[in-house]
Amino acid sequence: MTSLLEIVVSILLVLGAVVMLIGSIGLAKLPDFFTRLHAPTKASTLGVGCILIASMVYFSFELGRVNLKEILITMFLLITAPIAAHMLAKAGLHYKVKLKDNTHKQHLTNKAYLHQNPNDE
Repeated sequence: MTSLLEIVVSILLVLGAVVMLIGSIGLAKLPDFFTRLHAPTKASTLGVGCILIASMVYFSFELGRVNLKEILITMFLLITAPIAAHMLAKAGLHYKVKLKDNTHKQHLTNKAYLHQNPNDE
């Protein structure tokens, strides 16, 4: 394996790990459900994507052909992560999860609560 390939794979692995770490810290430190939801979904898509690209590059040169497994995993991740985040956000709206007082644009959440079932209140 050439030095350039090792550098590219290393950079992608470190970048993916750093993005995943930032997403994990965001999950632990952000104040409410909806802001906590944002950090790991974005980080998992980008972080795991970088790690999978590094794996594709490494094994493409190692085996001499493009490996289909990493491409399928990447496509599955890019399709399912946003859908899962959307479903979690919808569940949060359905259960009327409380926001912190300093969360921006709270009026949009209140508006969404009223559109769900206007006869509740």
